Amino acid sequence: MRDKCGVVGISTAADDVARPIYYALYALQHRGQESAGIVTHDGFQQHSHIAMGLVGEAFDEADLVGLGGAAGIGHVRYPTAGSVEKSCAQPFTVSFKNGSLALCHNGNLVNAGELRGDLESLGHAFTSDGDTEVIAHDLARNLLRADLVRAVKRTMGRIHGSYSLTIMHDDTVLGVRDPEGNRPLCIGKVDDGYILCSESAAIDTLGGELIRDVCPGELIVLEDDGTGFESYQLIETDRTAHCFFEWVYFARPDSIIDEKLVYEVRREIGRSLWEESGIETDVVMPVPDSGRAFASGYVEAAPDTVEFAEGLMKNRYVGRTFIMPTQDERERAVRLKHNPIKSTVAGRTVTLVDDSIVRGTTSDQLVAVLRAAGAQEVHMRIGAPPIIAPCYMGIDMATRDELIATDRTIEEIRDVIGADSLKYISAGAVAKAICKDSSALCMACITGEYPYDIDGEQTDRPVTRPTIGEPPASADD
Repeated sequence: MRDKCGVVGISTAADDVARPIYYALYALQHRGQESAGIVTHDGFQQHSHIAMGLVGEAFDEADLVGLGGAAGIGHVRYPTAGSVEKSCAQPFTVSFKNGSLALCHNGNLVNAGELRGDLESLGHAFTSDGDTEVIAHDLARNLLRADLVRAVKRTMGRIHGSYSLTIMHDDTVLGVRDPEGNRPLCIGKVDDGYILCSESAAIDTLGGELIRDVCPGELIVLEDDGTGFESYQLIETDRTAHCFFEWVYFARPDSIIDEKLVYEVRREIGRSLWEESGIETDVVMPVPDSGRAFASGYVEAAPDTVEFAEGLMKNRYVGRTFIMPTQDERERAVRLKHNPIKSTVAGRTVTLVDDSIVRGTTSDQLVAVLRAAGAQEVHMRIGAPPIIAPCYMGIDMATRDELIATDRTIEEIRDVIGADSLKYISAGAVAKAICKDSSALCMACITGEYPYDIDGEQTDRPVTRPTIGEPPASADD
């Protein structure tokens, strides 16, 4: 099961940690709409509330009052495969003789099945089909035989794939980012304490200050009294695999990821999109909301005669079509979601700028909507290269059969969606906008070469699958 989610962990000197976690989860709602949960610890016992639905649906005032304590973690989830039942909602909790454990996970393990089988053979019983429970059980087992830092390092030596974790062992909050840095995680200062979260927008929501990103392979342990944190670089790697799609689509534009403001990255991609494939039309309009920054940069680089306009209005009470679990739901949502401003479109040539094309459902229907509104021509410009391969690291790219670009040329895709022309940004321009070499990014969905050793797929780098048996015991493991 793959989860593309949002995680939070806060430790403060105050006793009402549930409320800032609640607000932080609201700021990360775009990362998951299926379930939301908070687990806190008051120094004596753990408190938990986990429910299906949006943050505002999952919690009421009584729920927050019941979540006492100065330490806690929270999660918003959207599943990309596997169960959508409450059994897989997070945080996932485990009680064992060395205390209580709660864990939130953003990402996907590619060896979860092997680890599950190994743990089951040792007597562990599982209640869900998620890889989060696998991590929790493995960590709990290691905590029986090692201190916190060594236990985390042993678990990191076992798990293979992408993960950003917030963890609470009794009332100690910690955060871990996988050695390739595939999923984002940052640390910030808030009133009376510190926060770990998927995106800096959550820190802004709490009026806090972003300190920095958690480094790939790093463990951050927050002080129990909210006065500071300790850092442990547990695993060093030569190369990273930051997910480029975070900057292109998934993250909020006002977030800073790996020291780059997402909004400015998207504007730079838009400028490059004009330089690579610009076409002069009467009007340039974004697909709201994710296409707006790309369109802004595109028009900035275009001649002054090219006009920027909002030609599609978004129904904000319809969720993201991309993260809806079924194709029927996605198609219905597209029709509900966008309505053209006919006076902007009728009788004019239009360039429509979007962040990506995955299945083609949205693009097909939006082109049809604009033609029905009277557009003379509809040209599409896309802020991500063609997506040709599935994602195993936690983003719902579905199967190759569902991806419109897997076995089609760009001209064939143009014909399918009904546009007059179609151009994509180049992979090189995306990497340049992010200010990283392409070798530091995970671009598997556009290259077909993965940063991890995945059965049946090509890898773009030498990777050794971790041992599933007992980790070696040593003074520094």
